[in-house]
Amino acid sequence: MRRIAHPRRTFSAEGFFMKIAMIGTGYVGLVSGVCFSDFGHNVVCVDQDPRKIEMLNAGEVPIYEPGLDALMAKNVEAGRLSFTTDLNEGIKDAEAVFIAVGTPTRRGDGHADLTFVYAAAQDIATALVAAGNPYTVIVTKSTVPVGTNRQVKQVVRKAAPDLQFDVASNPEFLREGAAIEDFMKPDRVVVGVQNDRAAEVMQEIYRPLFLRDFPIITTDLESAEMIKYAANAFLATKITFINEIAALCEKTGADIKNVSKGMGLDNRIGNKFLHAGPGYGGSCFPKDTSALARIGQEHAVPMQITEAVIRVNDGVKARMIEKLRDLCEGSFNGKTIAVLGVTFKPNTDDMRDAPSLTIVPALVGGGAKVRVVDPQGAREGEHLLPGVQWHDDPYKAAQKADALIILTEWNEFRALDLKKLARKMASPRMADLRNIYSAKDAKRSGFEAYVSVGREDMFSVG
Repeated sequence: MRRIAHPRRTFSAEGFFMKIAMIGTGYVGLVSGVCFSDFGHNVVCVDQDPRKIEMLNAGEVPIYEPGLDALMAKNVEAGRLSFTTDLNEGIKDAEAVFIAVGTPTRRGDGHADLTFVYAAAQDIATALVAAGNPYTVIVTKSTVPVGTNRQVKQVVRKAAPDLQFDVASNPEFLREGAAIEDFMKPDRVVVGVQNDRAAEVMQEIYRPLFLRDFPIITTDLESAEMIKYAANAFLATKITFINEIAALCEKTGADIKNVSKGMGLDNRIGNKFLHAGPGYGGSCFPKDTSALARIGQEHAVPMQITEAVIRVNDGVKARMIEKLRDLCEGSFNGKTIAVLGVTFKPNTDDMRDAPSLTIVPALVGGGAKVRVVDPQGAREGEHLLPGVQWHDDPYKAAQKADALIILTEWNEFRALDLKKLARKMASPRMADLRNIYSAKDAKRSGFEAYVSVGREDMFSVG
């Protein structure tokens, strides 16, 4: 591929390759920056945390995402990807600057905390003036409430009245554990802009996807912001709905796996996000449902379904605790309990709002000695789950245990030797909160009690 140097773009037979700055190297920023560089763009990732930048420059990835380390190394080696704490260096000659900083739930009112977004916007404005860039699109990648991008524009304009810039909204739709494939083969890319000039820049950024016929939806700013919240709230609703049906199945004798399959085969519904379990968690659904509910309240349009989803999801976790208490004969006190999986889903190290953060403290608070096994959870979990013991081996964790709980469906837990586990346990009892196994599997392996979610397929001996 022939390339010709240019201060802001590189030209090739495939099109333009641009200079992009990514502000923030958290999950969204790092994955997006690495993937943009793999498109051929020259990407500089900027972060205020020197420790994180030192790690990245040493080739170490501060988050767990399958395949990210290899893709990052490839593009660093190719000279398309770099990391710095120097905002001025990162922004110089950039045609697009992405804001990918955190928007956590604000304490007290449930709204998204936009402190980091607005601070980044002001710093970007100052740096762009110093760099003398002729024109730049400032793109919000972070999940933000409707109207935020217009506020970002005002912040930048106030800090730099003569700056030539536009703003754009480009929400992410990355599933942790499958983020690279989601970025490279998206269901859709959503871009919110105010004029054709910004739209053209965004089209060039995503040209590799456009050439492969992936849908790129261009909208106004407000619609792009709303799409993200509406999509996540709807998916959270599907999860919560199937968990409510699971509770009813337990009382009526229906099997939630059969119910989910029967529902999911209807093309109008689809089979994704219809897996019963201990409730949703993670970096998006709890935060975004809370923010959407708050947005509705502020505009006097109550999001009644979303508010119910939040309430019911909290109830699911409470129901799981009672299920575990019943398994432990009414009390956790003095029991040794092995917990398999504490991240909110497999193939990630993310513990944000994971069901384990409600369930495990209830076990410890009830007097249980808790042993935890998780392939990636210890890095965050060691300070989030005080009072537990960490193990690398499920069988060692189960030694002399009174109960075993499957909280996260890591592949490592899908083919356990149940007979070996039962032999090692003082009281072989299992709570399979991800429905990996069956009562038949457990019973013939020597377990004396087994409970799952949404099935009458449970038993207790004695």
